[in-house]
Amino acid sequence: MTTEQPEQPDQLSPRLPETPRTRHTRLKAQGSLHRPHLDAILDAGFICHLGVLIDDHPVVIPTVYGRDETNLYLHGSVASRSLAANPDASVCVTVTHVDGLVLARSVFEHGVNYRSAMIHGVPRKITDPDEKLEGLRVLTEHVTPGQWDYARRPDRRELAATTLLALSLEEASVKTSSGPPEDGEGPDAELPVWAGNLPLTWSWGTPAADPQLAPGIPLPPHIAGFNRPYA
Repeated sequence: MTTEQPEQPDQLSPRLPETPRTRHTRLKAQGSLHRPHLDAILDAGFICHLGVLIDDHPVVIPTVYGRDETNLYLHGSVASRSLAANPDASVCVTVTHVDGLVLARSVFEHGVNYRSAMIHGVPRKITDPDEKLEGLRVLTEHVTPGQWDYARRPDRRELAATTLLALSLEEASVKTSSGPPEDGEGPDAELPVWAGNLPLTWSWGTPAADPQLAPGIPLPPHIAGFNRPYA
């Protein structure tokens, strides 16, 4: 699916700092260091991939996340083993949305339309109960708005058993790709081969009640009307 091109840089603020890890060295035109672009990609999803070193082996962990203006909050029960041994170890978090396939006249020009964000830094394990509760609220409301005030909140025992990480959004970068194939001109343009975009979309299905749900409990409005267009 063709996505809108990012706004021009001079229309956006603030700008994320450029670091050796966020500097775009390849396909620079697809890159961005503007915070509104980062926020839009994070707000459009709820699954990230957390890359860490555990026992000197790289591990990539899929997990849910939520964000505020400062931090990305994510579950880190597996990653926390690494952080306990090396609290200063850096991690990398990625969020990717696939918008469609780009099918060209030549296989070489095939591609994917996508939006992606990459966040670098040293995560902080949240231990303060009040801060952990707030971080879990942010995460829960990001995934399912309205659920925090509807369902029972974590008690002290559950909070103690939950690992929550906070990763600063200060060092991050964005890349996007959109549009049609790039072989519409030149020798391949004359080939009798269909070329274009194959959009990818998805939507939420009909809520299915727990088989053990007690009779008479209605579907809450925030679930009945759940239509947040993730990705």
